[in-house]
Amino acid sequence: MSFLAKQLITRPTITTRTLSAHGIRAYSIPAPAHKNTVNIVEVGPRDGLQNEKGSVIPADVKVELIERLIEAGATSVEAGSFVSPKWVPQMAGTADVLKSINPKHRTNIHLPVLVPNKKGLDDLFKLLDEHPGVTDEIAVFAAATESFSKANLNCSIAESLAKMSEVTRLATERGLRVRGYTSVVVWCPYEGRTNASKVREVTKELLDMGCYEVSLGETVGRGRPHEVLEMLEEVAKAVDPGKLAGHFHDTYGTGVANMLAALNFGLRTFDSSVGGLGGCPYSPGATGNVATEDLLYTLQDSPYHVAGASTTSKSGGIDLEKVSDIGWWISQKLGRESVSRVGRAIKARKSREEALKSKL
Repeated sequence: MSFLAKQLITRPTITTRTLSAHGIRAYSIPAPAHKNTVNIVEVGPRDGLQNEKGSVIPADVKVELIERLIEAGATSVEAGSFVSPKWVPQMAGTADVLKSINPKHRTNIHLPVLVPNKKGLDDLFKLLDEHPGVTDEIAVFAAATESFSKANLNCSIAESLAKMSEVTRLATERGLRVRGYTSVVVWCPYEGRTNASKVREVTKELLDMGCYEVSLGETVGRGRPHEVLEMLEEVAKAVDPGKLAGHFHDTYGTGVANMLAALNFGLRTFDSSVGGLGGCPYSPGATGNVATEDLLYTLQDSPYHVAGASTTSKSGGIDLEKVSDIGWWISQKLGRESVSRVGRAIKARKSREEALKSKL
């Protein structure tokens, strides 16, 4: 076993060391073998598509995207958002998407939908009354800075948490799972560096109101591993890292590095987007989430196993080759190329192989 593999898998105690260049500390959290399963939440159909410009993507394309991701082994796929199409036009028709997904793709699969307010929850409940079982999970969110909260939710952090608390209570009473998001956990497009203590407070409140997990959103995509570790240390003062997930945008090309830092800290769930799709309407310049292909390749043959239901991959999990194909397919539907580095490398490799075959 390599030195890196031993470092990733063997963590007998929590340790710290000072990095003199930045005056910060690096952290190691125990990672017993039975906790080396990594869960991926595929957010491409929601977070990946919500910022697309131009005409609204047809519902049948969204359905095919979701079903293909499930066939590749994904077991948790964000299906859309119950938000006003006035504010996020690409999320129009989420109810139609949920209704149209083939029942065979629902077994042991979670299809969470973002619900930003009581109106959205009422719309979801109406759908569930008419079509029981189309989803079993919602996501709620709050921001770690006042400026982002006002831009995204048109209210203060305190007001947004009060609204989310009601939504969470009603959803759990209905038997739905609730996942939380804390946005702008490292940098804010309006306020600069985010106060990590505020991230801790918001995240703890989301968990206390009933969220089973909170995904920490590095929304701007500007954060670096040492900054992610500083934030995680502060959040871990009040929250078990096992209840946290990582959501890293890749604007500055540090998404995978930040994921690895969070993985080494103790997080075992990460959001990613097929083909690197995405962006945020309220974070100017932010690009997509870390690509699912890039994350899968990074963890391939490592001490960690990606959970999933693939029937074509020898070890189960999520099929990297299929996800790469899906990334190119949806990118072409959107009129561009996949931005996944791994996806581009796989396509180039396949092109070379086909060229060689044609010469035989």
